[in-house]
This record gives sequence, structure tokens and C-alpha cells, in this order.
Amino acid sequence: MSDKVIDTNSITVVGKIISDKEFSHEMYGEGFYTFDLEVPRLSDYSDVLPITISERLLVNMDLTPGKSLVVEGQLRSYNRYIDGTNKLVLTIFARDAYVPETEEEINELLKRPNEIYLDGYICKVPIYRTTPFGREITDLLVAVNRPYNKSDYIPCIAWGRNARFCEKLQVGDHIRLWGRIQSRDYQKKTIEGEVINKVAFEVSISKLEFVREDNNREGKKQDL
Repeated sequence: MSDKVIDTNSITVVGKIISDKEFSHEMYGEGFYTFDLEVPRLSDYSDVLPITISERLLVNMDLTPGKSLVVEGQLRSYNRYIDGTNKLVLTIFARDAYVPETEEEINELLKRPNEIYLDGYICKVPIYRTTPFGREITDLLVAVNRPYNKSDYIPCIAWGRNARFCEKLQVGDHIRLWGRIQSRDYQKKTIEGEVINKVAFEVSISKLEFVREDNNREGKKQDL
């Protein structure tokens, strides 16, 4: 993986296709499609993740719901105008994808079904909080650069010791992180009082690194 973009934003997920592909958009004459992939966690729960794939990768590929699929690519974000406001939308952009040939291969791949690596910068003040059960959490928004002056803005969540560490991070700090992307169901109440079920996507951090030689703390006390 010598490509700089892949080095700063790389994800591999393994799961089961659970929706038919739908046409999403066309760019420079190339069509892109979307579908949902159910990716198991090591627990009994599964994450349902959105996949965006080029028509080039669909040649001779069977994307029938129920099929197992390996997707390698990047976690990307874009703004979509929804209900009068701009919403940050996340999708896994496939750079490669294939259907495992045997049950043995599938079972081996499912030992590590969801892995992501990001190299980016804190672009919003971290938010530290605790759950009603006392679990420590810090919410982060990480900007990951890609070519043509574009960036992906990735919501991330740190737990426990990592949460306490991330609470001290500042906007502009350079970090590298490893983890998995997860889906989270939640409810939102509209102005009319209607309760709507929604899904959020975020990266759950398992390991992170603060890049001391590239941050916004020059001349300041290094308290990390």
C-alpha cells in the first residue's frame, strides 16, 4: 500500500449483503451504486454499514443479498442537504471488493471483520462525558485529507483510558488511530413531537497515537 491516500484512510470490512444495490450517482461518466453490508462484531451484535461501489468493480460480481463480501477502501464523508440543514453522511467507498470462494475462507476472514486506520487532525473541540453507568467517553471529529484539497470528516469515539487521553487533545492536533466503524441506532424528536428512528455511524477507537512532532502546541506546555 504505497498510495498516500490509502495510508491515511484505510478500511476493510467483511460481512453479508442485506440489500439490493441502488444507483447513487455518476462522476466523470462512471456510475456508482450503494448497498448495505451487515458486518458482525465479535459479540452477538452486527453493524449495518453503507457501501458505495463503482460499476467497474461490479463486472462479473454477484451482489445478491445473502452473499458474503469483502470490501477494502476508505471511510468517506460528504454533506447532504436534508430537511433544510446540511447533514454529514458517511459511506465506505470501495476500492476493491470480492466474494470469498469457500466457507473456510469466510470463517477465517470473520475473525477480524471490521478494521480501520485513520491518520488525521482534530477539527472540533473533544467532548468528554460519562454514561449513567460511569463509563468514560470522548467524542472526536477527525479530518483526514485526500487529494484535490478535499477532506473527510470522521466522527470517532474513545472509551475509558483513551477517553481521558483524548479529552486533552486540541483542535489541530495530529493523531493516528485504529479501530472499527460501528452503527448506532437512536431516536430524534421532531418539532411536531414525532419520534423518528435514525442511525449514526462512528469509528470506535481501540488504539491511538499522538503525533508530537506535528501539532498546534509549539511554544506551549506538552501535557499529553
